[in-house]
Amino acid sequence: MIRAALARLAELAVVALGVSVLVFLMIHLIPGDAAQVMLGADDVGAAQVAALRERLGLDRPLPVQFARWLWRAVQGDFGASIWTGRPVIDEIAGRAGITAELTALALGLALLLSVPAGCVMAAMRSSVSDYAVRIVSIVGVTMPSFWLGAMLLVLATTLLPGVAVIGYVPFDDDPWGHLQRLALPALALSLPVLAALSRILRAAMIDSLGQDYVRTARAKGVAEWRVVAVHALRNALIPFVTSAGIMAGYLFGGSVVLEQVFAIPGLGRLMVGAIAERNYPLVQAAILLATLAFVGVNLLVDLLYLAIDPRARRGSAA
Repeated sequence: MIRAALARLAELAVVALGVSVLVFLMIHLIPGDAAQVMLGADDVGAAQVAALRERLGLDRPLPVQFARWLWRAVQGDFGASIWTGRPVIDEIAGRAGITAELTALALGLALLLSVPAGCVMAAMRSSVSDYAVRIVSIVGVTMPSFWLGAMLLVLATTLLPGVAVIGYVPFDDDPWGHLQRLALPALALSLPVLAALSRILRAAMIDSLGQDYVRTARAKGVAEWRVVAVHALRNALIPFVTSAGIMAGYLFGGSVVLEQVFAIPGLGRLMVGAIAERNYPLVQAAILLATLAFVGVNLLVDLLYLAIDPRARRGSAA
């Protein structure tokens, strides 16, 4: 188990290094003078451009720039925001928690509902209920989260005009208002993932229910609910867990758009504003940290996968 985990960690370290190179090159791929583009005005003086180039280290050789930027990034120093002058890491830290909470709520809701939905669809396959739930899940997969968010917003403001559903309130200031404003975006973000995960679990459960060990359990008189929930579900969770880890990255991407729809001051909204303001040091740091978070989630998923399936441990050790 430890050897397999170390092998996964080494693979992800290589991925993280590759991502850091791509993120670093972002500024250098900008057509023209990067400092001039970031300042965003044609009449900016040469002294201002030169000062920004020196501040960002753009006047040094490319390998030196990368080594300097990577060394500072490892220490948590991503420089200062071009427009506010505040450390980039402080700007991100003030917003990342909001996005992480929204993503966690959406993922938790999707996991909580997809497991029973997938089990029910598998146990009642080819029935009217199965077809109905499958149609609903297909519709859920095809609908983008931002459209669902807009529709839920219209529905909520029509049916519940006095309920605040836009904006953000810190939990310490108003716990109920905090949850009330995150409920709709979390629901809109979770529905496509819920639909996809329930279909994946249904297919895996149908395969597990056809295995010999399930037939043996039924022949011994084991209750049907125990056959489904214990014997079949354990093996069906292997592809389900892997897919759930991938969906976590999808949820982050969806939260970037939903934060605009519901006026939530999270990391996604910060990134959109930084792109509009040409605040590339902030964009660089936000993309790198978001990617590393996604890589970390995938590492946890891989470890959980190894814990669930002993065959994966043997394959990794070999």
